[in-house]
Amino acid sequence: MSGKRYPEEFKTQAVEQVTKQGHSLTSVAERLGVSYKSLSDWVKRYDKPASQRKQDDDQAAELRRLRAELKRVTQERDILKEAAVYFAGKSKKSTRS
Repeated sequence: MSGKRYPEEFKTQAVEQVTKQGHSLTSVAERLGVSYKSLSDWVKRYDKPASQRKQDDDQAAELRRLRAELKRVTQERDILKEAAVYFAGKSKKSTRS
């Protein structure tokens, strides 16, 4: 994510200009100084009922948590694999003596 954070109220007002007042995404984005992509994402998000947004936010948070956990578990597995290889090599050396 690159940058500027906008308050929720700003986003909802920008979306209302597009959805309720009928202005184009391009004109509103230029007038407010936000990117077309950001405004488009806001329209997709804030045009939904609040309960649906909450559910979407919860799902996104759960997905982030699961991805972080998967990354951690994968790193742990890789460390254990390396340790097993290391100790297997040490074990072979000690039986040769």
